Amino acid sequence: MAARWIERRFERLIWKFRLISIVPVVLSLLGSVGCFVIGAVEVFNAFLVIMRLPFTAKSVAAKTIAQMVGGVDYFVIGIALLIFGYGIYELVISDLDPRLEGGEEQHTNILSVNSLQSLKNNLSNVIVVGLIVAAFKKTIGFEVNNATDLLALCGSVAMLALSAWLIVRSHGAGHE
Repeated sequence: MAARWIERRFERLIWKFRLISIVPVVLSLLGSVGCFVIGAVEVFNAFLVIMRLPFTAKSVAAKTIAQMVGGVDYFVIGIALLIFGYGIYELVISDLDPRLEGGEEQHTNILSVNSLQSLKNNLSNVIVVGLIVAAFKKTIGFEVNNATDLLALCGSVAMLALSAWLIVRSHGAGHE
């Protein structure tokens, strides 16, 4: 009898330890907000530069577009942090009740996480998009001076396309 009482108390204590995962959830959500703010400032500053320039200023165009793409990159990182925070919360602490109120089929999206595998899939999608955006930012100002540069540029584009295709294909195979 006493052993059962101790066991139940101990199991309750262990169960409550899952709440420590609220720390990465809150920090991920705060980081997400920070990334959204930084991204918005990047895009807004690039927009201000565009508004001040004459339409013939090509020298600043690549830099300004790279700044806008950099802002988009911050948005993608913010989305990844948001997915991670929601996913950890739903996997470890509790389902998000407001998401489920209107019927689960209505609110199934990239933030819906029902297993560690779905969290990994959602994050991998966003990470591939982030890599594509980062590569696009690098290629904006990329100058092709010789055949090796052209080959490197084509190879990187092909690898990005292949990775995006593999992600789509792997997710499609799981849903059939």
